[in-house]
Amino acid sequence: MGTEPLPAAAYRAADFDYELPTDLIAQTPLAERSASRLVVVRRSASARSALEDRWFRELPDLIPAGDLLVLNTTRVRHARLRGTRSSGAPAEILLIHPATGDQWVAIGQPGSALRPGKRIALGEGVSVETVAILDGGERLVRFLGATAEEAIRRWGTLPLPPYIAREATTEDNIRYQTVYAEHEGSVAAPTAGLHFTPALLDALAARGVSLARLDLEVGPGTFRPIETEDLTAHRMHPERFTIPAEAAASIARTRAAGGRIWAVGTTVVRALESAAREGGLVHAGQGETRLMIAPGFRFRVVDHLITNFHLPRSTLLCLVCAFGGYETMMAAYRHAVGQRYRFYSYGDAMVVV
Repeated sequence: MGTEPLPAAAYRAADFDYELPTDLIAQTPLAERSASRLVVVRRSASARSALEDRWFRELPDLIPAGDLLVLNTTRVRHARLRGTRSSGAPAEILLIHPATGDQWVAIGQPGSALRPGKRIALGEGVSVETVAILDGGERLVRFLGATAEEAIRRWGTLPLPPYIAREATTEDNIRYQTVYAEHEGSVAAPTAGLHFTPALLDALAARGVSLARLDLEVGPGTFRPIETEDLTAHRMHPERFTIPAEAAASIARTRAAGGRIWAVGTTVVRALESAAREGGLVHAGQGETRLMIAPGFRFRVVDHLITNFHLPRSTLLCLVCAFGGYETMMAAYRHAVGQRYRFYSYGDAMVVV
């Protein structure tokens, strides 16, 4: 066989499954963000030497001066609203993003509570009414008795991922946001960025590493498993992104000077590769991505990836396998399980170089 990676059609969703003891799913953050462990995955090394165990605080030792680190500055919205149906039974709504006028795109449970015309009471005369059911099962909703912003401020809570089996706390309001979060709009954090501290960012700058920022609004699709065994048939849910002109210019300058582009998280990868031009450059501006990245994908912008560990049978695991090579990345996951790394949002990290 040649050295070209196999295309997505050669894989099935089951190929991206792995065994994970439930006690390795991190339920709380570490006391210090940068105290996480870090698997270094070297794509060019032999299988025997491809993996190295380090600490996230050592990241500046791995990134050369002149390279560019790209961050996703999205902030998690307090988008979970709990209320009651007309029967008095509980119901829940998760706001995804504004639509037109006073309407929002949302999901919720139970589904019977979000049929067109149904209302969920939040309190004090404020309710949420379902206007329509959209493709993919999302709902178009509107607020009655208050604006969406007022309702979020009064009743909204932070939407922790479904695998964190507890309610959000005041600590999560800080720790489930990156230290560089700016633009509110996501229902989940870009978790690779949760390990960074101001001191670590300063250390990278002192080393001569440049920083660029973009915004991708992480949607609930990030937690959904691949819905078909055929990867090419999986339907991706859209996520909106903005790449500032300054970020696009930083990428161009870094490329021209011979530097490399480091993506902090899969959200950055999807935004940059969705806006890719030839020569490793990107288009600035706003866009919406439904990009499914799986083995065989040709990366045009991103050279190195910093990421957390992802759910089995997920599109994000497909992405990292496309980036690092299927066998190499699945071996890295087995290594992380064997070494008892912490998994998922509040877990440890890996860097693919």
